Amino acid sequence: MSVFYKSPLNYIGGKYKMLPQIMNFFPRNTNVMYDLFAGGCDVCINVNTDKIFANDINFFVVDIFKEFQKLTIEELLEKIDSLIKVWDLNMTNKESYIKFRSHYNSLPVEKRNPIELYVLVCYSFNYQFRFNNKHEFNNPFGKNRSSFNPKMRQNLIYFHQKIKSITFSSFNFHDINLDFLEEGDFLYADPPYRITTGSYNDGKRGFEGWSVNDDRELFNLLDELNNRGVKFALSNVTEHKGEKNNELIEWKEKYYTHEINYNYNNSNYHSQSKNYQTKEVLITNYLEENNDYENFRLDSKSRFVEKIKSRNGDIQLQFDF
Repeated sequence: MSVFYKSPLNYIGGKYKMLPQIMNFFPRNTNVMYDLFAGGCDVCINVNTDKIFANDINFFVVDIFKEFQKLTIEELLEKIDSLIKVWDLNMTNKESYIKFRSHYNSLPVEKRNPIELYVLVCYSFNYQFRFNNKHEFNNPFGKNRSSFNPKMRQNLIYFHQKIKSITFSSFNFHDINLDFLEEGDFLYADPPYRITTGSYNDGKRGFEGWSVNDDRELFNLLDELNNRGVKFALSNVTEHKGEKNNELIEWKEKYYTHEINYNYNNSNYHSQSKNYQTKEVLITNYLEENNDYENFRLDSKSRFVEKIKSRNGDIQLQFDF
């Protein structure tokens, strides 16, 4: 039985709903896992291994996780409940939310309280992280929709337990030294998707955007890891809104491509047009020998590209909002 835990953050581009698919292709045995673009950590908290590293360029998110680690779950919940009470936050009190957000943004970045940011997110529209170029949190109020509800509380309790031993960092992937990764270690990369448009990759939110040069540098990094015997899995899309990522399509030919079935119609950065198809893929430099495939499709190089159904009949449970 596979049980998947959910991040207490609704991070754009999160992979929680895809976990039953993509984790079927993850290595079964590895001592080290490195999540290069961790985001809300939906992926790495569901990996069972001795050592986990989680990195994301968004230091606001990473600071929240580091603050979580410093506190017991009782202390953390007490701080959250206290902030909700002091600022009179609920699903209808927009005025209190605006005041709380103004208070948070009035402080220098280095003096802001990560727990305050987390509570702000809990009462913001779609629970999303949005900042302007001045690093001011600018997500609007989530009227009648967003709150620190019982399911979020339970997700946070599960999440807090899972992140205790994770080592967090906040760097641009260009600046990370991965020399310590050895043969058999595993790196997962879920970068911004260049041919989609989201607040995480438009370069207008106080963080750098994502270009074709970033794609190429990431591909070079993964090639280097492959040459050292490090296993990797890369999430991305090959097509979106009629546009193709030709650099990705060409590069992936040397590896194994697994198609991921996911409906993006409700996503705010994917096409809702039936005339275009978004093709989500997971690219790996390995195949798991203990993965039993009942049905599969082959590409031109006779590689597995899509797992349709597993013989083991695993039951998969997910905790959601």
